Amino acid sequence: MAYHHLSVLVHRRAEKYGDKIALKYRDYASAQWNPVTWNQFSQTVRQVANALIELNVQEEENIGIFSQNKPECLYVDFGTFANRGVTVPMYATSSSAQIQYIIDDAQIRYLFVGEQYQYDTAFSIFGFCRSLQQLIIFDRSVVKDSRDMTSIYFDEFMEPAKDLPHNDAVEERTSRASAGDLANILYTSGTTGEPKGVMLHHSNYLEVLRIHDIRLPFMTDRDVSMNFLPLTHVFEKAWCYLCIHRGVQICINLRPVDIQITIKEIRPTLMCSVPRFWEKVYSGVQEKIAQETGLKKALMLDAIKIGKIHNIDYLRKGKTPPLMIRLKYKFYEKTVYALLKKTIGIENGNFFPTAGAAVPDEICEFVHSVGINMVVGYGLTESSATVSCFLNEGYEIGSVGTVMPDVEVKIGEENEVLLRGKTITKGYYKKAEATAAAFDKDGWFHTGDAGYLKGDQLYLTERIKDMFKTSNGKYVSPQALETKLAVDRYIDQIAIIADQRKFVSALIVPVYGYVEAYAKEKGIEYKDMDELLQHPKIMGLFRARIDTLQQQFAHYEQVKRFTLLPSPFSMERGELTNTLKLKRPVVVRNYKEQIDEMYEE
Repeated sequence: MAYHHLSVLVHRRAEKYGDKIALKYRDYASAQWNPVTWNQFSQTVRQVANALIELNVQEEENIGIFSQNKPECLYVDFGTFANRGVTVPMYATSSSAQIQYIIDDAQIRYLFVGEQYQYDTAFSIFGFCRSLQQLIIFDRSVVKDSRDMTSIYFDEFMEPAKDLPHNDAVEERTSRASAGDLANILYTSGTTGEPKGVMLHHSNYLEVLRIHDIRLPFMTDRDVSMNFLPLTHVFEKAWCYLCIHRGVQICINLRPVDIQITIKEIRPTLMCSVPRFWEKVYSGVQEKIAQETGLKKALMLDAIKIGKIHNIDYLRKGKTPPLMIRLKYKFYEKTVYALLKKTIGIENGNFFPTAGAAVPDEICEFVHSVGINMVVGYGLTESSATVSCFLNEGYEIGSVGTVMPDVEVKIGEENEVLLRGKTITKGYYKKAEATAAAFDKDGWFHTGDAGYLKGDQLYLTERIKDMFKTSNGKYVSPQALETKLAVDRYIDQIAIIADQRKFVSALIVPVYGYVEAYAKEKGIEYKDMDELLQHPKIMGLFRARIDTLQQQFAHYEQVKRFTLLPSPFSMERGELTNTLKLKRPVVVRNYKEQIDEMYEE
């Protein structure tokens, strides 16, 4: 397969696919999905490239995109690449302080903003950003501030370029584009410290396309991908570039909370997601089984058991299941599994890449048992996403899959996972010290993740920087405990506390609906959530569930005390990063009182 530079990729695909549908996005006013053909996609990208020259955008200039997922994000990406420019995406949920930092660091002159929140946030810091000249607003319904004399809407930005007046200049720039050009600066929000801009060059993405072609030959131009994770995230961004390279139709989900609706409208064959998506599917099924009785319950439990034997004990190992198991599996495939997949909206599923956090073993086993091909993987922004992922056969539950072709992995001191290869970043933007600290003299990138290799399968054990040492000198891995306990359907979020403490404790955000239903069933009276969460029967319920789940952990690793929180951890209070990872130092600071209370004698 030919590998095209991202500056021309969309045009090459348009030459091949013409009026076939490339993208779809949902019009919320009509609840319809609007199609965009490859030809229209290509033409719009050309127009954006011309409009950027109209604004006097230079080669190698950094262009900011601060928006939720919209087709315009891709138009601006590829229009910028045509001019040998660099795109700098920002999470749609970012605060004004976060985007101000990025705008200043990357010296952004033009910032594309999505909806009202992004516009308001960007306009509030406009006067403080020296480099910033103009906001360009994607959504026509955004109401501009009365003091705003400079912002324009996307259609106004596009208007002067409709006849492609600068096409020769664009073509001339594109002709100079090379694999050595910088494509993106992706700022990692970081669970500690200030953000770092990871530089990803076109060479990184070209290698991503090449090695994924080898690993995923069963992905075809008949596939339909649901774009659910933020396009700001390397996982979704690199995935969408791969989809365009393979001629896959991309359906863009605007609001993450709508995924339950939109997935059923599209019924995709592919979708990148984080383990939380599958955890919710699993707890939904567990809830359903708990409510059923008699034959229906027995059938559901048997379906999961037969699925495990068929898919995990046999197919996974490349063996043919016994005839009786095959027949039973075929029956469940048409009944129980089919109904489950249809209920989620994935009955047309081909495979579903999943990464971003640890996948609990029971979730992984369950999803594969019911015939959903979840491809578990591991990667970082610094590795242009995938370092390893499951193969269709021979994957090991508990691992993060087989190392990708031509990505070098070795285990260093403290069992740290080290990486080398063409997908690895050349470093952090304007941060020579941080770059020097991340690479050793032999060019190995230090991930900060601990793990081990078994053949070419990679296993992760913990985040080195996150290891807690109790005051008794014992080491505890908070992620391992959190991953195990978060499986429980009553637990929504959890933060393990142990560093420099006598024992392990936890702050828990329960699934409030389930707790209320339990209270109703047990006749517990309460005036508010605070009172309910402190009720002895509720505390007893959580105690029993936690104790069951943590049996496999050493005594000193187990949660001795916990506090149930009446409101969830939030981004607004700085407790979560944009990718919903816990910022431990902030959580410890914000909940100091509750934590201290758990350690009172």
